[in-house]
Amino acid sequence: MKKRAMFIGNESRINDVYNSQIQEELSTIADFYPAVIHKDNLDEHAAALRTIEIAFSTWGMPSLSREEIQRYFPNLKALFYAAGSVQNFARPFLQQDIAVVSAWAANAVPVAEYTAAQIVLANKGFFQSALNCKTKRRESSKYARSFPGNWNAKVGILGAGMIGKKVIEFLKPYQLEIHVFDPYLPDSAAQKLGVQKKELSEIFSQCHTISNHLANLPATVGILNRTHFELMLPNATFINTARGLQVVEADLIQALRAVPTRTAVLDVTYPEPVQPESDLLKLDNVILTPHIAGSNPSEVTRMAQYIVEEFRRYLQQEALQYQVTLTMLETMA
Repeated sequence: MKKRAMFIGNESRINDVYNSQIQEELSTIADFYPAVIHKDNLDEHAAALRTIEIAFSTWGMPSLSREEIQRYFPNLKALFYAAGSVQNFARPFLQQDIAVVSAWAANAVPVAEYTAAQIVLANKGFFQSALNCKTKRRESSKYARSFPGNWNAKVGILGAGMIGKKVIEFLKPYQLEIHVFDPYLPDSAAQKLGVQKKELSEIFSQCHTISNHLANLPATVGILNRTHFELMLPNATFINTARGLQVVEADLIQALRAVPTRTAVLDVTYPEPVQPESDLLKLDNVILTPHIAGSNPSEVTRMAQYIVEEFRRYLQQEALQYQVTLTMLETMA
């Protein structure tokens, strides 16, 4: 007998991520409730929801209390989330012994692809030399030649979680010296990755390019500040695809003003989008992109496909590859 299942969250987002083909595939292996559930229609569907065993969601997953989960979903056994971070909703489900599975590994792929590309370009002095090439070609060429290129350049990776590890993997074809800051990375794991563990101060003072992939946790708010940005090399590039709150932007701006040959490539800021009065919009050595590192429209299906594969493992009582635990939530993004 097929397990009773439902989609929960924002219906538009669900249809974007779980396209018609994915939904058709899921319908062959689960018995889906006909309505998409969200916080405003829980009471309307309460009686039927008591039989639901499996939930599927993505961005827009509502935050529910343990009491709400007990009341509306007393038979729920597993929640499959076709997106990345589950920090905003997972704990009450896990505290109710409901399995939570995330497609964070799938969402890590495009972020790592974006980041690896930026690192390779940064090591060539691409960003500012490209900006100035049309009007100051000679100066632009001289500036680009002050960069090491991708032969033995030192690259700093902040955070060796799913995304950080994937970036390291994508950079393997290049002859780079990769330094990593991650207090939770065992020495044996660092050796296996072929990287050197370093403190933040060492990375900022020694690396030509620094990329932030720290987990989004209360402990990492403001973790990157003046202490670090003032140490950046004269032609260093700082890349952020993690969270804007992890950076004290005033300190970063001060360091970029003090040494204009430094560069920041920011796909995330705080607040987001950048406020009109922000100095980030006024500095030529700041490259902004509108939070595009993650999955684009055609890439989100990869996350849904990961979830389908995980659900099939669940049905076969096989080990799940992307199950989240309460312990993992302490350090993961």
